[in-house]
Amino acid sequence: MITADLKLDRESQVWLDHLDPTSPRYTGALEDLYDLLLKAARFEIGRRRTSSPAPADGAENLARQAAADALRGVIDKLGEFRGRSRFTTWAYKFALLEAASACRRHAWQDHEVSLEPASWNLIADGRASVEHDFEVNERLTALGAAIQADLTRHQRQVLVAITLNDVPIDVLAERLGTTRGALYKTIHDARRKLRTALAARGLGLDGIEKART
Repeated sequence: MITADLKLDRESQVWLDHLDPTSPRYTGALEDLYDLLLKAARFEIGRRRTSSPAPADGAENLARQAAADALRGVIDKLGEFRGRSRFTTWAYKFALLEAASACRRHAWQDHEVSLEPASWNLIADGRASVEHDFEVNERLTALGAAIQADLTRHQRQVLVAITLNDVPIDVLAERLGTTRGALYKTIHDARRKLRTALAARGLGLDGIEKART
């Protein structure tokens, strides 16, 4: 039984009632929900067609896979729905996220994912002062040393792929056979280690991050 924080609108309550596995309308509700998610996935893939083009049949396959993944996500997290929006609005977002992820994976399907940096020499803003460049380069040198010395091999590979080689996190998760959540934790732990290592040298990450933006 789903317990919402707010009083649900009638339509949302009907969805929840029908998505109860004991409901006689459960199978029909799953089919209706899949159709809703498929429309959302088609919309998102169509919106991204200029940046992530795919053949017509390929786009439909992407949409159907995204809708299926979104359906599993909605059902798995049904207990987290609290009625702060309509159920259909809440569920729609699952399809948009899965479709966006599918587009990114499709765009990278023929790309090699590099887990090693092309160079540790990140370029600072050319308009910066000589003093600023020196400070940034000092941090970059220390950062490279900390990445090599203080991170595990897995942390180093994930951080390099995502932050230096611009590999989308869902693409990397697929290639490494893991989840986005696991990779987010890896990045968080790696950054924490790096901040500690640089702080011990009287340095920080802020100057580096600003120089790269």
